[in-house]
Amino acid sequence: MKIVLLGAPGAGKGTQAKALSEKLSIPHISTGDIFRANIKGNTPLGIKAKGYIDKGELVPDELTVEIVKDRLANPDCEKGFILDGFPRTIPQAEYLDKVLNNMKIDLDATLLINVDDKDIIERMSGRRTCPNCGASYHVVFNPTKVEGVCDVCSTPVIQRPDDAAETVLNRLETYHKQTQPLISYYEKAGKLKVAQGADEVDETTARVFKALGI
Repeated sequence: MKIVLLGAPGAGKGTQAKALSEKLSIPHISTGDIFRANIKGNTPLGIKAKGYIDKGELVPDELTVEIVKDRLANPDCEKGFILDGFPRTIPQAEYLDKVLNNMKIDLDATLLINVDDKDIIERMSGRRTCPNCGASYHVVFNPTKVEGVCDVCSTPVIQRPDDAAETVLNRLETYHKQTQPLISYYEKAGKLKVAQGADEVDETTARVFKALGI
C-alpha cells in the first residue's frame, strides 16, 4: 500500500506511521530522516542539500523530490511505503505526482489525521523532555511522578522551544497556509481518507486502520 500522510504538527503522524509500517510491513519514509541520511552519507544529493541548508536557505522542491525519488527506488518500497513530511505544498504535490507517474507508482491513499488546533496546542505545549536521558512526559496525559523531575534519572524536565505555545501557534499558522490546501488537492484526486485523531493513541490507530480498510 502506497500512502501519503497529512496532518498538522503534533497530530501524531510519526506514531501512526510506525503503527502502519508494522501492520503492513512497509517502510515509514520521513523526509527529515532521508535528508539527514543523505547529508551524513555525503551522497551527491546530500551534498547539494547541505549547500542550501548551510546558507540558511530552503532546499528547492526539485531537489527534495529527487531525494524522495531516490528513496522510493529502493527495493523495500516495492510493496508500498508511508510518506511522512512530504509533500507540504501544492507545487510539491504536483512534482511528486510527476515523479510517481514516471516511476509507474500509483498512490493508494492520502491519509489525513485530523486534530483540532486547540487539542494540538494542549498536546504540544504540555510536552516535557528530560535533557539528560531523553525520556518524554506530558503534564496532563503522562506526568512525572514527582512534579518537574524525570522518573528515570531525577533530572529536572524541560519544555523544548518547539513545544512552547507561541511556537506551536506559528507552526499551525504555517500549516494552515501552506499544507492545508493539499486536503482539497487530494480530495479532488479521489485519494483522500480521513481519520479523526483521539486522545488515546490506540483509538487513533484503530480509526486510521478503519479509514484505510486494513
